[in-house]
Amino acid sequence: MFEADFCDNKVYIKNVRNFDLAQTLDCGQAFRFAPKENGVWHGVAKNRYIELEFKGDCLIISGSDRKDFEEIWRNYFDLDRDYGEIIENISVNETIKKAAQYGSGIRILNQDPWEALCSFIISQNNNIPRIKGIIERLCEGYGEKCGEGYTFPDAATISKLTAEELGFLRAGFRAKYIIDAAKKVASGEIDLESLKSTDFETARNTLMKIKGVGPKVADCALLFGLGHIEAFPRDVWIKRAMEELFGGELPECATAYAGIVQQYIFFYARNNLNNK
Repeated sequence: MFEADFCDNKVYIKNVRNFDLAQTLDCGQAFRFAPKENGVWHGVAKNRYIELEFKGDCLIISGSDRKDFEEIWRNYFDLDRDYGEIIENISVNETIKKAAQYGSGIRILNQDPWEALCSFIISQNNNIPRIKGIIERLCEGYGEKCGEGYTFPDAATISKLTAEELGFLRAGFRAKYIIDAAKKVASGEIDLESLKSTDFETARNTLMKIKGVGPKVADCALLFGLGHIEAFPRDVWIKRAMEELFGGELPECATAYAGIVQQYIFFYARNNLNNK
């Protein structure tokens, strides 16, 4: 179990296991963190600017006090989940064991539901550099200055815009989907918070009422923003990896942790299968 100390607007978290900043923050589940030249990662999440670094086994979060840590970052970085135990449980399958060991530092980020939904609408048929660019322009255009970055604009703000007004994002066909999602969320037609406690299939079908949101985008929003660890988003890499590694079906030992295993497989496939 980790231990947290607080001093000078910093949190010092000792005994953090199975947490690699690069693997977690740059594996395609979030798009607003980046490393500085000194190796410190920085970004804006939950309307807070933070910097993160490891010194030995101690994770240091700069820009956070005790209250923010307990109310935001403890859950955001999924610190109470025992990933070591999960890896042990799924390692009865040798292929999954290999993928889990390769990406053993990945943790699922519990992101703001609206940011996650909007980000993965933007991610459709897109690559990570372009996704980051679109999101950065969206935040600079309609968010508020926050440390070295900008907050993510809320659904109410975006709902008042037109697709034409989002032209500067260079998001293409995705602009009209962003607007539709914002209108449905801002009006309460889709209550994202309630979907956290809604059964998986109902929550999934609800999200797919938004124009342009299919199974993959819905599953990403459910996994990374709504706490549905059973979600298993399937993009091109995952579909290819599932066929090559498992014949298309996830082994039974992994189904209880499907979302976490998806990240292990994605990270392993992206860095290995493409070299074959």
